[in-house]
Amino acid sequence: MDQIQAEITTLKSQIQVLQQERATLTINNVISGENDSPLAMVEAYRRQARENPQLSAELKGIDDAIAALEVQLQQKQAQLGRWEIKSKQLTQQQQLEEAKQVAQVHAQRINQLAAELGTEIRLLKACADHLSPIYWQVYYKPFITGFKTISVPHVRSDGEVWTIVNRIV
Repeated sequence: MDQIQAEITTLKSQIQVLQQERATLTINNVISGENDSPLAMVEAYRRQARENPQLSAELKGIDDAIAALEVQLQQKQAQLGRWEIKSKQLTQQQQLEEAKQVAQVHAQRINQLAAELGTEIRLLKACADHLSPIYWQVYYKPFITGFKTISVPHVRSDGEVWTIVNRIV
């Protein structure tokens, strides 16, 4: 990117030098009055071209060089613009990948905790199943209820979209 910007700066300076050289050659060699009509100015430039074909050829060469450099400048600017867009997309993609890695760590932790919680709930249910008959006899009510609706979160992915679902334990 820096190389392209340096090339653009070089092209701009070369164009400016050629434009100054052309202006100097034109001003010094065409004599016209301030009150000349447009037709008189055109005639003065034509006369100058006829009288000094070498100068005309040099001016034509400078004009052609400026045109060619401007084409190169436009190409470099377009190239720089495409590179900046690509660089921006690459940066966004890198940020996305980093964020996905962080999210993956959190998702794995959630799934790990959900598995541990599921195990603890099953162990508690086993205790409740063992204690419930005795608890009914002593207190005339259930020890623990609601085991049919207990769920834990689980993160799954199809590769692109992640989904958090509730798994009933």
